[in-house]
Amino acid sequence: MMPARDDVTGLVDWILAEGCNSDDLGAILAGTAERLVARGIPLCRATLSMPTIDPTTAVIHFRWLRDEGLTRAALGVVDSYGGPFQRSPIRYLIDQDVPRARWKLEDPEVLRQFELFADLRAQGMTEYALRLVPFSERRTALQGMVLSLASDRPAGFAEAEIDIVDRILPALGLAAYRVGLSKVAAETLGAYLGPQTGARVLQGVIRRGDSQVISAALLLADLRGFSALADRAAAKEVVGWLNQHLECIGDAVIEHGGEILKFLGDGLLAIFPSQTVGAEQACRAVLAAAVDARRRNAALNARRSVENEPTLDLSIALHFGDVVYGNIGTARRLDFTVIGPAVNEVSRMETLGKALGHDLLLSQSIADHCGRPVLSLGAHELRGIAGRRGMYTVG
Repeated sequence: MMPARDDVTGLVDWILAEGCNSDDLGAILAGTAERLVARGIPLCRATLSMPTIDPTTAVIHFRWLRDEGLTRAALGVVDSYGGPFQRSPIRYLIDQDVPRARWKLEDPEVLRQFELFADLRAQGMTEYALRLVPFSERRTALQGMVLSLASDRPAGFAEAEIDIVDRILPALGLAAYRVGLSKVAAETLGAYLGPQTGARVLQGVIRRGDSQVISAALLLADLRGFSALADRAAAKEVVGWLNQHLECIGDAVIEHGGEILKFLGDGLLAIFPSQTVGAEQACRAVLAAAVDARRRNAALNARRSVENEPTLDLSIALHFGDVVYGNIGTARRLDFTVIGPAVNEVSRMETLGKALGHDLLLSQSIADHCGRPVLSLGAHELRGIAGRRGMYTVG
């Protein structure tokens, strides 16, 4: 039974409401497909693909099958734009600058156009329709949405059924654009600020002075010898080497529950907040991350040595204390960071570690809570900080 005009308006209203309230684009696609089937449209397969702005994902892809439900995938650059894509009907429409097309899969000539068509026909499908929906005149990398529909009814879709799809397409595109922008904002802020800090910014903590005092374990890492290397090697090579070392440190931080707060040229500052896990767990986690980072960096240096490439040693200081976590800067250019005596102290500790010849230095507060044996290095003065501080390391 064909849906009435009012039924289509109701579906558009549902898509718009879900687009405002939900960030689950896959659920919106599945709900739309199921409602089209319930209204008599012989839809057996629907896909929705959209580029994103993410360091590791090029395209998010959703596929709905009438008998199997919804599947989701986050595709990298090769899977998104490699050989299969270049030989796909989507690429064909882009090259032809055509926003829509339909193919009858029962035609042998059609089946020879694209490998996908033969696969769909083997699964019993009779027609494949494709729609490209551009966003925002391509002003961002979030360029648009691709929607595909397939039918298994003999002769495929009726013209009136395709007309219904085209009527709901602007609403579906608008929902996808809204969800996509929200996802891009979260992922971009997470990539540049860290997931916890990025989430705070999205929640509106964006005014200068917005801050709170938190207790956290701090990790300050520095790569020794980087300045000398940068002076004698090509800039692009230096950046590539630096990224490899920072990845060793950063992956260890993230995998042990910390957040990289900022990169400091040839090093980084990370925090392990204790609000939800307690001081002992934060200190154990930061020490585990430091030991792991040191191991990874050593393994990288070993590979570099075999390949006659330069190596960079790693220096890490760990401290636990209260910090002010929030925005500083100008009214129009802010930095979300941590400041306070604990930050100053861990910075001075990293410098002291180099002087003492130790690549991992722990403060008394870390030693007291880390839950493992430590080696005392005695009490030392830290530049600009009153009193002497007990310093420790681990084997």
